[in-house]
Formats: sequence, structure tokens, C-alpha cells
Amino acid sequence: MGLTSNKVLALAVLAAAALFAATVWLWPRLARRSWRAVLGRAGLLLATQLALFAAVGLAANNYFLFYGSWADLLGREQELGVVVDHSAGGEHVKVVEKRPMDVPGGHHPQVGGQIQKVVISGPKSGIDSPAYVYLPPEYFQPAHARRTFPAAVVLTGYPGTAENLLKGLRYPRTAYEQAKAGRMQPMVLVMLRPTVAPPRDTECVDVPGGPRTETYFAEDLPTAVSRAYRVGGAARNWGFIGNSTGGYCALKIALHHPGRFAAGAGLSAYYKAAEDVTTGELFRGDAKLRNRADLLWSLDNLPQGRTSFLVTTSRQGEGNLAGTRDFIAKVKAPARVSSITLDSGGHNFGTWNREIPPALVWLSGRLSAA
Repeated sequence: MGLTSNKVLALAVLAAAALFAATVWLWPRLARRSWRAVLGRAGLLLATQLALFAAVGLAANNYFLFYGSWADLLGREQELGVVVDHSAGGEHVKVVEKRPMDVPGGHHPQVGGQIQKVVISGPKSGIDSPAYVYLPPEYFQPAHARRTFPAAVVLTGYPGTAENLLKGLRYPRTAYEQAKAGRMQPMVLVMLRPTVAPPRDTECVDVPGGPRTETYFAEDLPTAVSRAYRVGGAARNWGFIGNSTGGYCALKIALHHPGRFAAGAGLSAYYKAAEDVTTGELFRGDAKLRNRADLLWSLDNLPQGRTSFLVTTSRQGEGNLAGTRDFIAKVKAPARVSSITLDSGGHNFGTWNREIPPALVWLSGRLSAA
């Protein structure tokens, strides 16, 4: 049973309840002053506390998805990373698994759509990364067999897993529901984490002498997906959205590559590349690269393309309120900017789940299928 399985959570809750009942039932027998009674009381209390802690921890993890698997919890890295000698030709999107959608009729792709687990290879960057591709029901319907679809890259924060986008943030289901309600057009979603060279946080930049993460997201990924699926290859066909580190990446890639992406949405984004123990030296002392990774500096000093931006924050609970206001003030024509400002909301899944539905509708409105 997986770490996020409801069966595991139920067993933990039952164990905590059983140990609590056993403690109440056996306490009179263990009220003596013998060493065995003392050990019995201590053992029952310790076991009950551990079971309760496990149940609460599993419930919190199932909601926030801090860890996606037992291996993730134990620090065993399973995701694919950098491939040094990458061939220049061949198939760059490899389908590993096909999953039905958890919606009515979801086992039929033409009714509920489909999620495909894939590996996307980058010939320019030399990076391979696992991802999930959501294909809407219309993609499989005969009436739309010749139709192309808009697409959006969807990124988690660091050090999140791509599974977070399926379970905790529910991007595919939200896209399905919003399109079914007529609020947005059907879109292909390409969902992955920004950590394409685990465990390093590269902040979606091309690190001198290191992973070329920006090249992967800005060039390799949209090119590979457009060739593998019925997705247009023009900027008007592509958007970018993410939360936290993924939000910074979405804004950064859309800002610096208006010829590839027509829109970028940053949920709880920050506006300058982090530099800490998880990133290592990103710029090797190059001030120009460091400045370019500062979005506010870029807006002031570099040309702005015909890109639409969406930024989100809250008046209480988020630390990016001032930066978001600065970003909005610095966006100039021909670029455009929109925002979502909540009265309160922290840097967490609960906040992002309030922002994702309108953000997807906004993104859909800035993209074209043709």
C-alpha cells in the first residue's frame, strides 16, 4: 500500500483508536507499583502517542502531499535525471503508462479524458524528465480528430513531486470540470516538477557548466510535445503556470521567451532566483545572468514582448505581496498583467486550490487552438 493510500491512513487511525481503548481498559491492571506495571503503562502511552502521531502525519501528508511515496519519505530518489550523452534524433516523448480520469465515465478517454505518464527528452538541453500529460475528452472524440489543442506547462514548487499536481492540486480534474462547464476551452496539460536535475534546485536557469533547465522548458519541452500530440507549436498555443518555485519559473520563462509562450501564471511566485544550499552556485559570478534571473530587473531593463502575465498573492499570509505589486507596476505594453489578491491565504495547497480554477480559465482565454 502506498504512502498516500487511504487504506494506510485508515489502518493508522484504527491502530491509534485501538491503543487508546486498550490503555483505558488495561490501566486499572497496570496501576500497581511493580516494574512490570510501570513498563506496561509507559509502553501503552508511547505506543498510543506514536500511533496518533502517525495518523495525524499521514492525514496531513495526504492533504498537502509533502511526500508522494515511501521512497520519497525515506529519501530514495527514483525520478530520472540528467542524461549526459543524449541522441539528437528519435522519439522525445515516451509514454510509460496510461491512467483513466477519476470522473464519471473516466475509464473511457472520449468521455473523461486521459492522463499519460511520460518521459520527455531534450536534445538541446541533454535532460530527460518524467511528466504527466492530461489529454481532454475532446482529444479522443472523432468529431475533433483533426483539431489541434492549446497546451500549458504546469510546474510544482520545490521540492514537490509531479504527483502533487494530480492529487493535491487536482489540475486535470479542474481543467475537465471548467471545460465541461463551458468556462474554458479544452487544453492539454504537461505536468512536472521544476527539479529536472534532482536533487538540485536549478531555479529554471541555464547553469554555466551545469543543467540547462531553461533551455529544457523553453525549447525542448514544447517542441517535443507539439510533435508527439496534436498541439500547436506557436506561442499563441502555449502557456505556463506554476506555484511557488514553479510560479517563478512560469513567469520567468514566459517573460524571457515571448516567442514560445503567450502567457505565464505565477501562483504565490517570488520574483528573484533563490540562491542557497539547494541551488548551489547558479551563476558562477556572472552578474548579467544573475540580473536576468531577477524578474523585476528584467522588466525594467529588457524589452517586453506580447506576453500576458497572471500573478497571485494575499493581503495576509503570503510573503510576496510587495513583490507582486512591484511586478504589476513594472509590466508595460505590449505585455499585459492580471492579478488575484486574496484577503488571506498562506503558502499552501489550500490557497492554490482557490486560485487554480480562475487561473486556468484566465490562461485558456489567452491561448489559441489554431
